[in-house]
Amino acid sequence: MSRIANAPVSLPRGVEASISTSQISVKGGKGTLDLMLHSLVGVDLDGEQVKVSARDNSREAGALAGTFRSLINNMVVGVSEGFQKKLELQGIGYRAKASGQSINLSVGYSHPIDYKLPEGITAETPSQTEIVISGTDKQKVGQVAAEIRNFRPPEPYKGKGIRYADERVYRKEAKKK
Repeated sequence: MSRIANAPVSLPRGVEASISTSQISVKGGKGTLDLMLHSLVGVDLDGEQVKVSARDNSREAGALAGTFRSLINNMVVGVSEGFQKKLELQGIGYRAKASGQSINLSVGYSHPIDYKLPEGITAETPSQTEIVISGTDKQKVGQVAAEIRNFRPPEPYKGKGIRYADERVYRKEAKKK
């Protein structure tokens, strides 16, 4: 069985969890998140802790128990603190501007790219070359950051492109004559 599933998820102050037969709902200061449960995973609410267990001794049930424990922990952290990803634009003339529920990107194409943000995700541009994506759902925040990065991934020769703030791009040497 997964050792991760053995550790209970503690609920901080201001976060409530409710469990129905096939769904868990976590409510906090930043919003509410829901998760459909698998039939091989059992979830119990014990005071201020959520305990995840496998319903049988199969290998799949143990793996799913660890996965669902991590997903529930991400939900608790999301509704209490939230998640954010930072992107940097490297390159001459590369700019980003957040306005409402969209981001306008100028990243070297003949036309600007207007990216619509999904519901529950917000974006800020502290400067023209920085984008901060934030939200309560860790998977959505990561997916939006990956989609924006995919418009112009960093290239290894000049280092131009959209990269994560903590990403290290390995540079290649140009071709010799």
